[in-house]
Amino acid sequence: MLNGSMPQTGKIWKKVKLIFEYDNCTMNHEFLVSPIGNHSAILGIKWPEQETPEIDWSSRTLSFPIPTPETTHIAQEEEADDDPLKDIPEQYHPFAKVFGKEEFNKLPPHRSYDIEIELTKEGPLNSPLYSMTDAKSVTLKQWLEDELCAGKICPSKSPISSPVMFVPKKDGTRRCGRLPEAQHPI
Repeated sequence: MLNGSMPQTGKIWKKVKLIFEYDNCTMNHEFLVSPIGNHSAILGIKWPEQETPEIDWSSRTLSFPIPTPETTHIAQEEEADDDPLKDIPEQYHPFAKVFGKEEFNKLPPHRSYDIEIELTKEGPLNSPLYSMTDAKSVTLKQWLEDELCAGKICPSKSPISSPVMFVPKKDGTRRCGRLPEAQHPI
């Protein structure tokens, strides 16, 4: 039974799902029905893992901590009063603005050493074509539109494009990333 052996009084009859309420707390658990001798019930490890009661082994009691209004209030204050710089070393605090979303969407100002790439119409067009699925094409078009609107890129009339890859994100969408030049020279 508790040591992994078969119960002496009989096998497990069935599995039942019980919904019960204790101290205004509703619990929903599955139990195995079996004759277990003198015991009313045996709670396995799954139940305390799910409900996380406080167990006092010396007095053999279980209790469920009830959150007080102060606890709830403190938790709400902590969520509202989130300091993003608390885990960052102080010497980096002056640079916090650089990593914010507002600065991320800006390009640096033009400088005297900006380099312009001049293309000629007579240039060779000996590059391979890269086909992509409709879903990837939609993702690429959306990414290009966002980058154009942000001013990070400018429109191109070139018949050739640079290869891109799509990295799947946790939420199922794709992130567009350029391939390293060493792998696919442009």
